[in-house]
Formats: sequence, C-alpha cells, structure tokens
Amino acid sequence: MLKGLVIIPTYNESANIERIINIILAVSSQLEVLVVDDNSPDNTAKIVRGMCSKNKRIHLKTRPKKMGLGTAYVMGFDHALNNGYDFAFEMDADFSHDPIELPNFINLLKDYDLIIGSRYIQGISVVNWPLKRLLLSYSACAFARVVTGIPVKDLTSGFKCYSRKALARVDWHKFKVDGYGFQIQSVYSILKTGLRIKEIPIIFVERRAGESKMSKRIIWEAFWLVWKLRFLSIFNGKKYLKKSI
Repeated sequence: MLKGLVIIPTYNESANIERIINIILAVSSQLEVLVVDDNSPDNTAKIVRGMCSKNKRIHLKTRPKKMGLGTAYVMGFDHALNNGYDFAFEMDADFSHDPIELPNFINLLKDYDLIIGSRYIQGISVVNWPLKRLLLSYSACAFARVVTGIPVKDLTSGFKCYSRKALARVDWHKFKVDGYGFQIQSVYSILKTGLRIKEIPIIFVERRAGESKMSKRIIWEAFWLVWKLRFLSIFNGKKYLKKSI
C-alpha cells in the first residue's frame, strides 16, 4: 500500500489544527501528517507536539519565525523524499480544503503525477468569499494561464497531490516565491518535466476560524513571476528541474 504525507504549514491555527489532523487520519490509513509551524504565538506547535506523542502518524517541524508558505512546503517535500513517502499533499489547516476529498486525489495517482483541486474546472466553486476577492482570484488564474500558456484552470490552488516522481524531478530549493507564486511555479515546473497533470473539482470554503495570510506583496510577487515564466518558456523552460532531467 502506498504511503502519503499531508503537509500543513501553520501560523496561528490552534483553533483548527487538532480537528483537521484527526479527520485526515480517519479518512485514509495511507496518510500521515506533517505540520510545519512558524513559531505560532497561539501554541499551535504545542498542540501538535502533544498529538505526536500519542500517534506516530503525526509529525512536526518548527521554525524560529514566520518564513512563508513556499519554504514550508519545500521543507515538507524534503521530508517526504527523505522518509520514503510515495506521494505528498499540499493542504491548508483552516478547512478551506475539505479532507474528505483526499481519497479522490489518491485514486488518480496511478495515472497522474500532479493532481490539482480546482475551484474553477466546473464553473466557480467557492463559498463565502466576498465578490472582490473572488474576482481577483479568478482573474489572476485566467491572466496567469494566458501569459504562461499553462493549460490549467486553477493555477493558484493550494490543494495538490504530488507523486514521488514529481517531487523528485523538481529542484524546489531554486524557488524564490511564496503564496500564489509558489503554486503557479510548481505547476509550471511539473509541466516542464513532461509528467501528467489532472485537475479535479473541489468546493473551496473560506476559513471559519483564524485570519487569512494573504498580502499585497504575495499578489505582486505572483504577477511578476508570471511574466518571468513566460520568458523562461522561450529561453530555458527547465531551469527549475533537477540537472539529470
């Protein structure tokens, strides 16, 4: 049986973290959880540490300060590769990504190496977002798709499943972006490996507890990244792949 790792970056997620971990572990016996916590002042890491002592399927890595989503996922990917996992998920802690959907991703791993939980593959599947934010997200995905030429509807989705092969072929440590930019660059890099990508529909629900980590810096970073990837596609599309590829 394949073994997978669900990577959850956290900063002040004490209201959600215990419940979402318990649901993930109940949904599939194939899954373990790795929380990467950025020194949350609300004791998120303390909660997870207590859970780790009772369950070997739960793991924790802590960092000394708030260092961002992208580097948290890179740390998680390294952990997955170094510890024999067959696949790994990106997932938020705030229940905007429904853990009940996880088996739907796993079932597709026999045919695909990156499965993306898409808010826009069947119309718009977003709940409780203000219209302004919805328009921003939808427009950003459309803009990124047109500029980069990547045939994916939801390029900024943070709900993804990578096969071990996909994780191993990308040089994640070359990534210098966070948030939306990291998500766009990850899809771009997997596409350049020649591996197969699949979007599946999800319903995205705005967080019910805690605060969003979105910022203007992350939005502008993604905007400029899109143009960078466009030029890379022309001159050196495999910049972010391992040298052996």
